Parts: sequence; structure tokens; C-alpha cells
Amino acid sequence: MSYKKKYEEWLNSSIIDEATKLELKALEGNEKEIEERFYKDLEFGTGGLRGVLGAGTNRMNIYTVSKATQGLANYILKQGQESAKKGVAIAFDSRRMSPEFADISARVLAANGIKAFVFESLRPVPLLSFALRQKGCIAGIVITASHNPPEYNGYKAYWEDGAQVAYPRDEEIIVEVNAVEDFSQVKSLDKQAAQAAGLYEIMGAEIDDLYIEELKKLVLNNDTIKKEADDFTIVYTPLHGSGNIPVRRILKEIGFNKVEVVKEQELPDGNFPTVSYPNPEDIKAFALALELGKEKNADIIMATDPDADRLGILVKNQAGEYIPLTGNMMGILLTEYILNNKKAQGILPKNGIVIETIVSTKMVEAIAKHYDVAVVETLTGFKFIGEKIKEYEKTGEYEYLYGFEESYGCLIGTHARDKDAIAATMMSCEMAAWYKEKGMTLYQGLMSLYDKYGYFKEDLESLTLKGLDGIEKINKILRELRNNPPKAFNDIAVIEARDYQNDTIIDLKTGATKKTGLISSNVLYYVLEDETWVCIRPSGTEPKVKFYFGVKGSSMENAEAKMQLVKKAMMDLVDKILA
Repeated sequence: MSYKKKYEEWLNSSIIDEATKLELKALEGNEKEIEERFYKDLEFGTGGLRGVLGAGTNRMNIYTVSKATQGLANYILKQGQESAKKGVAIAFDSRRMSPEFADISARVLAANGIKAFVFESLRPVPLLSFALRQKGCIAGIVITASHNPPEYNGYKAYWEDGAQVAYPRDEEIIVEVNAVEDFSQVKSLDKQAAQAAGLYEIMGAEIDDLYIEELKKLVLNNDTIKKEADDFTIVYTPLHGSGNIPVRRILKEIGFNKVEVVKEQELPDGNFPTVSYPNPEDIKAFALALELGKEKNADIIMATDPDADRLGILVKNQAGEYIPLTGNMMGILLTEYILNNKKAQGILPKNGIVIETIVSTKMVEAIAKHYDVAVVETLTGFKFIGEKIKEYEKTGEYEYLYGFEESYGCLIGTHARDKDAIAATMMSCEMAAWYKEKGMTLYQGLMSLYDKYGYFKEDLESLTLKGLDGIEKINKILRELRNNPPKAFNDIAVIEARDYQNDTIIDLKTGATKKTGLISSNVLYYVLEDETWVCIRPSGTEPKVKFYFGVKGSSMENAEAKMQLVKKAMMDLVDKILA
């Protein structure tokens, strides 16, 4: 069906409400905008839904959300009555329409006879993961677009282990969602009727309390916190999101007394009025926190994204200036801190394991080797880390210690199965206080690790290519590199080429081929003979293609020089492909 036909169907449908029709009528004559909104259905992918808010099949609205939930409900019902009886937990963040999307999701589930447990107000992603495990639910839903710009919202689906739905279940759910071809197939129940039927239950403080108690169990050095509590200053911003209450609560309850919150960004606001992009990976999001940090002479400055699954940190460098730690740097620091302290306390298991993704720093492997701990890599996406935790719990082969992604997300503990910025905030403050007790800043601690394990450096380049034309350009880049893999970068030979879509790892010296051992994903990866690596993958949530780089140098200066050369070589190659 053409986009024009779909547009007219919405205008004439008895199901579509009048406010939505008015929004669509205002678009008459704007063919480009109508096409963008209706040229396809908003895709329910392996990570769920994410898109721009607005009317249309290719937008986030109550209709596309209810369609997705009907598909999820159909899938749950096919798992049997026992699965359906377990119910579904639902959380939402501060974004525009998040409460409404949570409510319509709950009412669709209720109409299908599946109980919905809905948080009373906004909550972080890790609390949803924790709640569904506590409630024994079959699935979970989080309404969020993470750190995307204000015009976006999204919908993430979880399964009973608390992790985002993984392969092959994710693809099976996609089939069910796509099978709902018409909004008339979507069932819905009035909230009051759903509650009267016992199919719509509100969750609140009782889950929060249990969650906070679980986090307290993760603290490794209570005595250090007690000693430094009155002389350790923390500046924190929730960036108008869901982290404010739980972050402040856990820091207070474990003993930190000097927590300063950025007032202008304290309250939830889906318009994110003080930032253009509520992303703790972006230094510009720290402008107000940095101002307050300087005023208070903070030991650490922190920001969580709107759904509080990612944490960004600023610390003072050797010149006393606040600089950002990358996700890889935080991964390095926390891996060392956890393994070091568990070993010192005699609680480091013999079969311990750290889980990272294929685009994360290789320095973690050096740290883990020092402590005789295993490391395993997964594809990008925290659900794969969650899947590994579940696997090791079943087999007993390894005991999970820590997992992280380079994109500022990690999980300490197994109370949840997704990134937890609340736990990361707690542990990062504890770690910084531990270094302070030793007379070191967190930055000095990081530098000591480079001296100990090697000068590893990582970087990321993203190329944003919007619209239909952009999709084709992204596909062209991946297609050309897949068909004609580079043999060298700056005369440094590529010795290994991995194609995760075709499940192949090719040794370019011997020609030997083996499998990646991971599920199919549109990712290319090259290893150079000097330990440099390059990885290319399209973003699963934004119109971007991402280029990841890692090097190891003889010094920090040497590592930086190597990085600049390999980045230029890769981006020059991309320019040639798109020329």
C-alpha cells in the first residue's frame, strides 16, 4: 500500500481519534513529511520500537505502541496459560507520552487476560529489570528512548530473566507484532475495568525498597565510605530523567553526606530544556554540572541519562581540570576495583568472569588475566551480556563479576539484567573515595592502571545519514567493505577479518576460516598486526553507522598518534565508497 493510501486511511478511520486526525490534516500539501510518516511501519526490531513522536505508521504514538503490545500479548499467550498468568511489568521514564504509552500497553495486555504491573511514576530501566524478576513476570516493557533527542520515544521488551528479549525469541516476537496488520485487531480495556478485573496493578515503594537493599549488598568498602563521607563531594545531575530519587537515596543510605544536585536539571521534563541532547556521553550535557562542580570543588561529577541505565563521569586531571572518562575508562577502573578488592577480601571466585562487548577495550583482558579471571565477548547490546549471565547461572561454568559496554553502560551484581546506572553511580563514588583514601584522584588511579597494564586507547566515529537516502548510503558502506575488505590501514596489514553477519573469522595470513560463535549481526571487524582493531556497525536505534577503533601504544602519546592515523585511514576509505 502506498504512503498516500495509508495517510488517507488514518484520516478516514473510525479508530483514529480526532486530535490525531487534526495533526494529519495540518500536513496536507507537505508530501515529503507525509511520506516520511507513512512510507513504512515503525519497525519493531530486536530492541523493540524507537522513533519520532507523532501521528503516522512510522511514528511513536498510542496506535503503534498498542499494535506492538498486541503482538507481544499474542506471543505470550502462545507460550501457554502458565506464562500468561505470570503477567508483565511496565516502567516508563520522563519522556513526552511515556506515561500514556505505559498505560495503553497495560490496557492492551489486560484486554488479552494478561496482568500488568505498572510503576506508579517514572522509574529507571534497572528497576524494571529488577521488578519483573521480583514479581516473577513472564515479560517486561520499558517506555524510553534512552538518551535520544526530545522528539523521540521508544519501547523496549524484556523476558522473564530480566534481560531484553534475545535471539531467537526477539525474532519470534517480531513475527507476532508484524502479524497485527490492522488496528482493529488490537484489544484494549478501560483502566478502571482492568483494575476491577485484577489485571492492572500499580507498583511503587515496596519494589524501590527491595532494590535499594540489593544495591547495598554490593558495597565493597563500607569503612572507606565512612572515613571519607564528610570530605568527599559529589555533584550529580539526572538530566531531567528518572535517576534523581534512586541515585540520591542510595548515596545517602550507604553514607555519602556531600551530594550536590544540579537544581536546573533535577525535575523530570521530557523536553530536556537545559540540554540539546540528554546524553552523558556528550560533554555538552555536563555544562551546568561542571559549573556546580567547580563551585563546590567536587571530587566527582556524574550524570545519568533519562532512563538511568548509562552513567557519565567527569574527574580532575593532573592540571586540576575536569575531564570526561569514556565508557571504556570506566570499564577499566571498575574491573580493576572489583577484582582487586574481592581478591584482597578473599571473595574472588576461582571461576569468575568479566563480560564485555566486541567493541570494548582490550585492556580489560589484561586486567582479568592478572587476577586469573576469564573474559568473554558478546555482540554490542546489553541483552547479550544478560543472556550470558543466565547461561552461566544454569551451567555453573562461571560466576559473573562484572559486565560493561563502551557506551557508558555496566552492570554490577545480578539483581538486574540490564545496564544499571544507579549501581554504577554508587560503586563509582565508592571507588573514587577509595582512591582518595590512598591520596589519589580517580584520574591518577586510571593513569596507574595504564602504567601497569599497557597504554590502550579507544575511540568512536559516527556518521549520521538520515532518511531514505541515508539508509542506502549506510547499506552501501557495509556492502562495499564486506565485498572488498581492506588489506591494510596505513601500511599496517590486516591479519584477521571478521564478518559477524556471515559468521566467519578469516586468518588473512593462512586463509584459515572459523566461526565467530555469535549470532548473525551486520558487523565487520578487522584486527591489524600491531594489535590495532577496527569495527564497523550500523546503529540499531539511530540513523548512523559507527566506526570503533582500538590501539595499544608504547606510551599514551604513541597510542594517540596511532589512533589518529587509523581513524583517518578508515574515514578516507568511507569517503571513497560514498564518492
